[in-house]
Amino acid sequence: MSVILLQTVGSFSAMHPFQCVLRARRCLRRGPLASVSWLLLRTCRAHSSVPSSACPSPQRQQEDGVWKDFSSRLATGPTFQDFLRSASVPPEQPSSSEVEDPPPYLTVDELLGRQRRVYLETYGCQMNVNDTEIAWSILQKSGYLRTSNLQEADVILLVTCSIREKAEQTIWNRLHQLKSLKSKRLRSRVPLRIGILGCMAERLKEEILNREKMVDILAGPDAYRDLPQLLAVAESGQQAANVLLSLDETYADVMPVQTSPSATSAFVSIMRGCDNMCSYCIVPFTRGRERSRPVASILEEVRKLSEQGLKEVTLLGQNVNSFRDNSEVQFNNAVSTNLSRGFSTNYKAKQGGLRFAHLLDQVSRIDPEMRIRFTSPHPKDFPDEVLQLIRERDNICKQIHLPAQSGSSRVLEAMRRGYSREAYVELIHHIRESIPGVSLSSDFIAGFCGETEEDHLQTVSLLREVQYNIGFLFAYSMRQKTRAYHRLKDDIPEEVKLRRLEELITVFREEATKANKSFVGCTQLVLVEGPSKRSAADLCGRNDGNLKVIFADAEMEDATDSRLRVRAQPGDYVLVKEMWQSLNSANPGSMGGVSLR
Repeated sequence: MSVILLQTVGSFSAMHPFQCVLRARRCLRRGPLASVSWLLLRTCRAHSSVPSSACPSPQRQQEDGVWKDFSSRLATGPTFQDFLRSASVPPEQPSSSEVEDPPPYLTVDELLGRQRRVYLETYGCQMNVNDTEIAWSILQKSGYLRTSNLQEADVILLVTCSIREKAEQTIWNRLHQLKSLKSKRLRSRVPLRIGILGCMAERLKEEILNREKMVDILAGPDAYRDLPQLLAVAESGQQAANVLLSLDETYADVMPVQTSPSATSAFVSIMRGCDNMCSYCIVPFTRGRERSRPVASILEEVRKLSEQGLKEVTLLGQNVNSFRDNSEVQFNNAVSTNLSRGFSTNYKAKQGGLRFAHLLDQVSRIDPEMRIRFTSPHPKDFPDEVLQLIRERDNICKQIHLPAQSGSSRVLEAMRRGYSREAYVELIHHIRESIPGVSLSSDFIAGFCGETEEDHLQTVSLLREVQYNIGFLFAYSMRQKTRAYHRLKDDIPEEVKLRRLEELITVFREEATKANKSFVGCTQLVLVEGPSKRSAADLCGRNDGNLKVIFADAEMEDATDSRLRVRAQPGDYVLVKEMWQSLNSANPGSMGGVSLR
């Protein structure tokens, strides 16, 4: 068995004796400073002590013939100067119906999907949902078809998460389920190919290929453009991988393909990676350094979504409100934006660039009837100009996610969050003063390294003090490569973590129920998403504060003509009156109501 592995030029010094450069794949179309990816072929045979002069076996003679053929192909290939010339003049972008020039080890026909059916499964955060749409957009242009039927799939791709051990274990379990599907594949059909995409591929790399021989391809978050090439290599029976992280890949020129034709909302990625380096977080190691899309490309995507009739977009990024567009020289003269009061960064201050407030302003002007949300922000990046914009623009939702992680200043320092409990609480008060009626959500980690009972109780008290409307709470899961893994000790027993987590969840539900009572009896504008999962007789949607609202699917007065009676459809805005809280104590963020129009 052999493994095809994409590497950078910088990897040459660590090459295995049997590694050999097949050929430079292509230059990234970023101008003369483009980095060149190389394709390396690694044989899996052990080092042999037999001298080369020994009598070759028939197998060795066959291998020699292969290498001679390879050498002749390499000799007639492009020189380094060819890549310098191609990098100096950016080539024209291919149309959607064209396939880019293949690398020398593949033909144009091999890059084509030939109507093979792809089944995509998404795990984890909203970024992975957007990554799925990007991956599908790339594969669709290469001639692949999409299927929602696992049994008829020719290619199965899992878009994975590594944020916690449980998330990875879910993927391992899924691979075991898919193993029988692959082994039972009829020989009359094309071989079934299975790929791991996203953060788990980036974190574990070759460990996945070595542990699960059934996996054919790996593609990290910055390698989706290479999916057609990786799948083409896999068709020859070899495993293929590209887990390189990029300093500039944002997929700005890739228009994501919506996975649901009836969707009323969409995710728009505005930046990738994270520079915060919180001690518990794996994201900087699986998604790389921060880089932002050009504002122009984001606005173009939002306009297209508006033209398609979508009524809500969520701007995405690991640290979405640290957005900084430096794509043009004149942007570097932009005035720097201050951090939230009392907050600091783990990195050197960055200068210039078009900031998040500018982007939010421009996006909100495209379609006044399109709701704008954003996630996931960091509390440090909420200057007054962002808060003022949220207050003034009717279509920017009055809902802010403020990940606290802990209520203890001592634990926050160990987490390298860049703020104290006092600074965080002051920001909460400032936001509520600036945006009356704002809905707040947060993240919390139970049982971080060295967390004492007193630290835990401080987190409990923060939940009671703030009264979040929505919460996301998890037990700590140590991740390799993180600062905590190298410098701290995961010393909280699992049963203690789970007990503290249950206590946090209980307090959160109590306080969220109190906070959401403010909506009871009020009329809310709700964006209809579709039928309720609880009952076919009901519809569900979300209000401005991102709370789920369930109401009867009944005829109502048309807002444009009071003489007409209509039924609400997905994508409609509906006024819901007489709001009441759901009796489901497990979800205090769910409301009931009666539709008005």
